[in-house]
Amino acid sequence: MWCQRLAWLLQGRRGSTGRRWPWLPRGPGPILAAPARCHPTGPAFPHCAWQLHPDYLELRYGSTVMRLDFVWLRDHCRSASCYNTKTNQRSLDTASVDLAIQPQAVRVDETTLFLTWPDGHVTRYGLEWLVRNSYEGQKQQVMHPRILWNAEIYRQAQVPSIDCQSFLETDEGLKEFLQNFLLYGIAFVENVTPTKEDTEILAKRISIIRETIYGRIWYFTSDFSRGDTAYTKLALDRHTDTTYFQEPCGIQVFHCLKHEGTGGRTLLVDGFHAAEQVLRQAPEHFELLAKVPLKHEYVENVGGCHNHMIGVGPVLNVYPWNNELYLIRYNNYDRAVINTVPHDVVRRWYQAHRALTAELRRPDNELWVKLKPGKVLFVDNWRVLHGREAFTGYRQLCGCYLTRDDVLNTARLLGLQA
Repeated sequence: MWCQRLAWLLQGRRGSTGRRWPWLPRGPGPILAAPARCHPTGPAFPHCAWQLHPDYLELRYGSTVMRLDFVWLRDHCRSASCYNTKTNQRSLDTASVDLAIQPQAVRVDETTLFLTWPDGHVTRYGLEWLVRNSYEGQKQQVMHPRILWNAEIYRQAQVPSIDCQSFLETDEGLKEFLQNFLLYGIAFVENVTPTKEDTEILAKRISIIRETIYGRIWYFTSDFSRGDTAYTKLALDRHTDTTYFQEPCGIQVFHCLKHEGTGGRTLLVDGFHAAEQVLRQAPEHFELLAKVPLKHEYVENVGGCHNHMIGVGPVLNVYPWNNELYLIRYNNYDRAVINTVPHDVVRRWYQAHRALTAELRRPDNELWVKLKPGKVLFVDNWRVLHGREAFTGYRQLCGCYLTRDDVLNTARLLGLQA
């Protein structure tokens, strides 16, 4: 399951201490060292056992069984001649490693794996480092801890908005904001001066602003100045933005500067929560939505704006090693002709899409908020769908897109997992 309970996520759980490992059957080919040995350790260390195979080392540490290819072990050496700790970059030329390399000697103690290579070079790995960085270890870890929510879960969580002054002037306020954003995919800042300029100052606190075909800071009313339904007074169904970009914009900022009329509430839906329900109820639908690529398209010829954008990708995007969902690309307005799906898959894709749409449209998954001057909303456009009810009167909004890499960079520098 790509999402686990929050307590498990925040603990950064690794393999627990396990019992001694039963001896593994030897693979074909010569054994390079003594038979596999179990190294008894004190209570502070998980039990460890290992065995050499012709082209890899099989190592159990605690409850994690790792299969470490010899080329991989040589390539990732962290010695001074192989890795520059000042720049955190590789020094070893990967292409120089013999693809048939085998260690001459292997030794494991309570905390460290030692390998001696044919040229005499010695590589040392901390066993905890291997658990974190091996394929088997990564499969057990979550890249991005999250709390999935419907409207009731979010309301009960009572996630606080962050005061503008605290957000702009203190690391504590910024960190609390980013923690909320990373966990829930939405976050609010209050007491912001309702101007385009102050909204830009707010956005730049966490990221470089991503300039797009809509400009740097967009500012619009319902004047249909662009060829997009958003520039009208009509209701907008739930969707993610810029699905027609090869890399959809990561974060969207909304600030309602003025509204003299009725309606216009903003709809927010946790797309990952809906996707998890599909995964639980019909895994085959989830798998299909994660594999079938679709085109999304934006064609605009209004006034001086002429654009033709095409983005390609599946509705659900997952990390292949742990099946963790990291992006949902859902926009029925901008989905292009389905011509990337063979006949024998089309009907099944529609069934899978219908199942996801049904979850996204469940009333208990809909969080409705009224955007007011001074309250700025940040939305994870890779996760949370947004929409709008129809409105009357004059309504001004401004906002922008932020580069996802820079937001996550800011979070990591503050000590958050992102």
